Amino acid sequence: MAPIPTTMSGVLIEKNGGPEVLQWRTDLPVPKLQDGEILIRNEFVGVNYIDTYFRTGLYKAALPLVLGREGAGTVVASATDEFKPGDRVAYTGERAYAELTSLAADKAAAIPAGITTETAAASMLQGLTALTFVREAAGIKRGDEDKGPGSGPWVLVHAAAGGTGGLLVQLLTVLGAKVIGTAGGPEKCETAAKNGAQYVIDSRNEDAVARVAEITSGKGVDVIFDGVGKATIDSDFDMIARKGTLVIFGNASGSPPPIELARLSAKNIKLMRPVLFSYLATKEERQEYTKELFELILAGKVDIKVHDVYPLKEIARAHSDLEGRKTTGKVLLRV
Repeated sequence: MAPIPTTMSGVLIEKNGGPEVLQWRTDLPVPKLQDGEILIRNEFVGVNYIDTYFRTGLYKAALPLVLGREGAGTVVASATDEFKPGDRVAYTGERAYAELTSLAADKAAAIPAGITTETAAASMLQGLTALTFVREAAGIKRGDEDKGPGSGPWVLVHAAAGGTGGLLVQLLTVLGAKVIGTAGGPEKCETAAKNGAQYVIDSRNEDAVARVAEITSGKGVDVIFDGVGKATIDSDFDMIARKGTLVIFGNASGSPPPIELARLSAKNIKLMRPVLFSYLATKEERQEYTKELFELILAGKVDIKVHDVYPLKEIARAHSDLEGRKTTGKVLLRV
């Protein structure tokens, strides 16, 4: 194995702003290992909306900062017995937009035979988000799928052609839910249908509230997964069923305005704002969900769709395409 250099390539931000603040650098220091950590030579890194939130300053972090929350590659050094150099691993962590990333070993998982490094990188953050949200937020438990297709609750997924939205649709359909997806335009609606949504609403050209009422015979949906935010929050309250659960997990159109608690009382709505890492707070939780995700991929029940793979140097273009709604499926960087 090649010796570990003292400097590396990567992407740094020194101030908040648009994609133009993303700096491609070749002189970043290689992280030094602490006890219990591994050093990974990244092959692929995932791009997620959370990266844009840190870039713009919506989420606060100390600067300068190397962005990126997931990746996959090969262990090149280890300060733990859990992994050895040469092991293929995927992870959720920090500072992934770089040639080399160090992190605690319990944040990484061995990539099983039968899953490519590219697929593993594309599956971690969005796949684990979708899986934990379905299990924990929507309350669809293991074994519910045995009751048969369409036996579960009515669930609406906004941006059902996107990365997380598409995986939510796939998982919910496999696990028996009756799924309505929203997407913008005919092409993305077609993608949402291919993801498994039984009903698809074109959010650009159809009245989503009226269509949901028609599809559910006036009942509304039991669960809404909303990663869009500001543009959809008002219609969510019209579409949710009595005793329904509204799960807000993203701000693709901007942060929703403050919600008056009294607004929940008319239908006894449960409102959630979950984040993945609070569902993976322990090593056992992380291992359990990662194992289930990889099993679903190996069984062909979940298809990890990659929109495109951009060179790491072209990170600004990747961010612009993601924010401009030009992508369907996962955006990856090749290191």
